Amino acid sequence: MAKPLAAITGASAGLGAVFARKLAARGYDLMLIARREDRLRQVADEAARESGAASQVLAADLSVHDEVSWVADRLAGESRLALLVNNAGFGVHGPLLNEPLEEHERMHRVHIDALFRLTHAALGGMVARRAGAIINVSSVAAFFRSTGSVTYGASKSWINAFTEGLYLELRQGKSPVKVQALCPGFTYTEFHDVAHVDRGTIPKYLWLSAESVVDASLKGLDKGKLFVVPDWKYKAIVAAMGVMPASLRVPIELWSPHRKE
Repeated sequence: MAKPLAAITGASAGLGAVFARKLAARGYDLMLIARREDRLRQVADEAARESGAASQVLAADLSVHDEVSWVADRLAGESRLALLVNNAGFGVHGPLLNEPLEEHERMHRVHIDALFRLTHAALGGMVARRAGAIINVSSVAAFFRSTGSVTYGASKSWINAFTEGLYLELRQGKSPVKVQALCPGFTYTEFHDVAHVDRGTIPKYLWLSAESVVDASLKGLDKGKLFVVPDWKYKAIVAAMGVMPASLRVPIELWSPHRKE
């Protein structure tokens, strides 16, 4: 029998590469999507070697409209598509007016426009087949605000709102298709290097491994959880910030362990 297919954006490194390895071990074939074709082929070779997974490699820049359209067409045409992991993303770090406007816009195209269009492309077939799941990689930054990452946090809040609204529509339509917003905290990947964030400014106890984040996501997916916040510390932070009135929350948000002075 043909294997189910998992499509993963941002699959060349970090969480995306870990998702690829663990989903291949679960019996999926892979569609690996990112800009760096050489890194994608390394991930594909590893998945084939370790789990016998067949991989499609799609080198695409999801901040470019035409390339998103091409990937969306591929997703819409895949009858085996059982899982989409919208993992691609990056951060723009620093005060809003200090960073080029174009970088904020590019980030929003990846976090919002591409995620929306790829979800839409994948969802039609999943709903028709009454099977499938979508994981949207968000962040604990979606639950509160932080200096130095204004537009990043706002884009992740959009992902949470979009995923929750989609969850409600699917449940209302009695569809078995699952959706999840994965909301990790600080995680050891290339993300902070690309964003030029000094890891030394962030307490070590707040860091998570990419392995533990993906494990939490897949465990939550098996249980049909809408929001997955890996690690008890971040669960406690999100819960506390969620019940605080703005008069208490905003003074706390004024302090950030990784802000630039």
